[in-house]
Amino acid sequence: MSSSTPLLFLHGYWHGSWCWSEVTACVAATGRASVAVDMAGHGLRARRPRSVYARPFDPQAIATEVSPVAAVDLDQAGDLLVAQLKQVGRGGPVTVVAHSMGGTVLTRVAEQAPELVAHAVYLTAFMPASDLPAIAYIDMPENAGELIGPSLCADPVAVGALRLDVASVEPGYRQQLRSVFFGDIDPDSADAAIALLTPDAPAGIALGATALTRSGWGSVPRTYVTCAQDMAIRPALQQKFIADADAAFPDNPTSVEALDASHTPFLSMPQQVADIVTAVG
Repeated sequence: MSSSTPLLFLHGYWHGSWCWSEVTACVAATGRASVAVDMAGHGLRARRPRSVYARPFDPQAIATEVSPVAAVDLDQAGDLLVAQLKQVGRGGPVTVVAHSMGGTVLTRVAEQAPELVAHAVYLTAFMPASDLPAIAYIDMPENAGELIGPSLCADPVAVGALRLDVASVEPGYRQQLRSVFFGDIDPDSADAAIALLTPDAPAGIALGATALTRSGWGSVPRTYVTCAQDMAIRPALQQKFIADADAAFPDNPTSVEALDASHTPFLSMPQQVADIVTAVG
């Protein structure tokens, strides 16, 4: 078994630990210890709105039903990740790979408990600046052309979640979901992945912010993996995260790796993802 730190994989909104299965198989071949976990409000911790699956379909209900995960916030997500890290690392540091909104949770934990994070890897993830919530980045000019907003089927303020109609059979909408997440994998695999998505992503995680310090998050080595075909976090926004972090903490610059991938390279190029994350520490 490798003496390197264990790897912990944290997914983003709507996904679950299932999405890392191809990557963790590649990592296992190296002898490196790794595990994928569920974020608060997702996976086995998800609670699904009835309106998404009700038939006959009621568009008014799906647009207004309050989410069963509306109370989940960044504090809860951070506390859960801390507990998961302590379990995986047995109190020692762990290399954490976070995807998409999982980056916001990783940032919170690396600030609160930097001793638990050996290296922070942001895989086309939100890497928010000090005191800025992830939600503030969604409508920035650097994120123009993203397809998450047009795919939402309810007002996040009204229902407490970012809701996708993952059960929709409408061809145009299903193609949009494929494009936003799975643009570089075959349609059948994309549809299988859509079937595993959680409809509601708790808005409270994106609304939370973390004050960053030099001795906290600023002290943790970090790598950002950009994805050139991403339609959820646009490439210009990925570059903004990197530039802002380096401006705030110039003595701890971000290492950058690049993939020509969609928002979900763990499905389209798992070996390349595994190679990057096993090389960082």
